[in-house]
Amino acid sequence: MATAPAAGVILLQLGTPDAPTAPALRRYLRQFLSDRRVIDLPRVIWWPILHGIVLRTRPRASAALYRKVWTTEGSPLLVTTRAQAVALEAKLTANGTPARVVVGMRYGNPSLATALAALRREGIDRIVAFPMYPQYASATTGSSLEDLFDAVGKERVIPSVRVVPPYYDDPAYVNALAAVVRDALATRAQPPKRLILTFHGLPQRYADEGDPYPEHCHATAKLLEHALALPETSVELTFQSRFGREPWLQPYTDKRLEELGPSGDSVAVACPGFTADCLETLEEIALRGAEQFQSTGGKDYQTIPCLNEHPAWIEAMATITQRTLGGF
Repeated sequence: MATAPAAGVILLQLGTPDAPTAPALRRYLRQFLSDRRVIDLPRVIWWPILHGIVLRTRPRASAALYRKVWTTEGSPLLVTTRAQAVALEAKLTANGTPARVVVGMRYGNPSLATALAALRREGIDRIVAFPMYPQYASATTGSSLEDLFDAVGKERVIPSVRVVPPYYDDPAYVNALAAVVRDALATRAQPPKRLILTFHGLPQRYADEGDPYPEHCHATAKLLEHALALPETSVELTFQSRFGREPWLQPYTDKRLEELGPSGDSVAVACPGFTADCLETLEEIALRGAEQFQSTGGKDYQTIPCLNEHPAWIEAMATITQRTLGGF
């Protein structure tokens, strides 16, 4: 009988619907938008909006967007994260640190509870929680860890859990980002005049209340700019995916792309806060972003892939995991 790995790793991702259909999106959005870390409005205010308006109108529109990026294997986010898990497990084994690596989604499937159960069935009682969000936000890292700890707390024998801390400034992560950007820009005859680093947005109020997310994003952007050392390229940070009427972190990606259209500058866009391509990168940035840029006269627009399964990122993941496993 094969011996179980000494430890397990759960890759914590935000989530994805089960299918690009309105019913699947309704289930997914109900779970996502019911999370108090995502929407912190009093339930007496938010519940009528969510159930009376959002879940009646948004699922169909969101399903149409997902259909634009859905693959024959399924959701791009899930397909890529599973591939990252396979590659990380192989890399850890090759490095002499065998560990079982599984995927857990905060919303949708496979859930974090399912991922935990898979490791526990193999007798694994030492677990590394690896959030796939380099920059900490309560709505992503915080929510995922809360959900995981809730599942852990239901175990009769509580396993030992170590959490990978925010790695927004980790040299392994920054170097992997730089490798991906360099590879993408190498396909160009000339470097772009502007490199936009777009991160997922957050209500400004959340930052005002103490969420360190914007500081983490700015730190990543500065380190990546330094690592790339592109003297002919201006690097800018923006925030995307805002929702609702209250102010979000600025500058807004979509507005900035429209402003840059008339400039005549070539533009490349990277998404350093996303470790795997997903709806927000493949549809919002690659497709809609190009349309926004071109709508005001822009011509040269390039989208840079996320870290995905790039060898430099798999190596970085292994480095971060092995560091976390040290002495465990």
